[in-house]
Amino acid sequence: MRLLYVAAGIAVPGSYGGSTHTLEVARGLCQLGHEVHVVAHHPQRQWRAMLRPVDEVRDGIHMHYLDVPKAVGLGTYPQMARLIRTLKPHAVIERYYNLAGAGVLVAARMGIPVLLEVNALMIDPPGVLKRRLDDLLGGPLQRWAIRQCELAARIVTPLQTTVPPVIDRRKIVQLPWGANVEEFRPRTEEANDRLRQTLGIPPERPVAVFLGSFRAWHGVRDFVGAAVQLLHTGISMHFLLIGDGPERAAAEAASSRWSSHFTFLGSLRHSEVPQYLALAQVGVAPFNTAPHPALRAAGFFWSPLKIYEYMAMGLPVVTVRIPPLDNVIREGQEGALFQEGNIDDLAAAMVRVVTSPERAAMGQQARERVVAHFSWQAHCKALEGVLEEIVSAAAKGQPHIA
Repeated sequence: MRLLYVAAGIAVPGSYGGSTHTLEVARGLCQLGHEVHVVAHHPQRQWRAMLRPVDEVRDGIHMHYLDVPKAVGLGTYPQMARLIRTLKPHAVIERYYNLAGAGVLVAARMGIPVLLEVNALMIDPPGVLKRRLDDLLGGPLQRWAIRQCELAARIVTPLQTTVPPVIDRRKIVQLPWGANVEEFRPRTEEANDRLRQTLGIPPERPVAVFLGSFRAWHGVRDFVGAAVQLLHTGISMHFLLIGDGPERAAAEAASSRWSSHFTFLGSLRHSEVPQYLALAQVGVAPFNTAPHPALRAAGFFWSPLKIYEYMAMGLPVVTVRIPPLDNVIREGQEGALFQEGNIDDLAAAMVRVVTSPERAAMGQQARERVVAHFSWQAHCKALEGVLEEIVSAAAKGQPHIA
């Protein structure tokens, strides 16, 4: 199939989750034999691409860089129409966000089946400022979100609660994200020892790693709080933090008294991450939904990329005891679970894993579980099945579910 994947506003390649997801899906579909075209932002801004896409090929993926602000994504309709008329794709995949949808609209008008990819709550809960403004204006964003769902032949999302309840649930396919299990895999001890020495991490200290955006709901301050608590009680560990964001300054300040036990690496290229994860004995994903109204309203709809990558590296994982995370990581099997927001419980879970005689077995089981169920290969194979279904139905003139 010839596929157009519209990821307006996403930098590809890039260092954050949306960039990784877009690139891995495009790469996976290419590896399955499809011709894949992606519309995205250039990783370095290309102002000349505002009116006409700048094209290049990366890893077999045909990239069409259209560099416009996310707030005017729907305004790319003329460029999208020109591109779709030229490519004549069998299907269009569009990554949803509030002010996008040009690909959905053009494809629907041309009779091309659309797969809408939804990775966050489509309609914000009432307390969010954007929702309040939308309500004051009569709900145009809510109507447009519902209209995109109606135009799509299928909707793919990690959790169906992201989709407005008025949409027929039969058209929703729940599909988790994954890990690149070829790039993320256990490393040799010799390579780990060299990197430990470079970073100044004593060989006898077990390492707990935090990977992610330093936003409030990622729980980085909970991680540092639990780490400091362990150090106060005489448990000597090292804490490796990968990423950046608004909570970083507070996290560094909270750890300053124990600075020799903490390493803040900042943002890394995605290809650099595995070598640092390989230093750890446990991966920690201490999500805290309290600062995130959408997660509180719809459940934990983010598909946890960091957890899958920890697992692919053969690391046991500590994360919060909330669905669906407690279905990915099972207590005593792939790691340990703790009560959300409870720093004492988080600290105890970290110790439980690090000191367990079954730690290596938990890591191995985590690796086996992610390869079997949560790889990008599995994700793209399932996605291919959905695409084949909607393309076949369109060729037969069968209407999709409204």
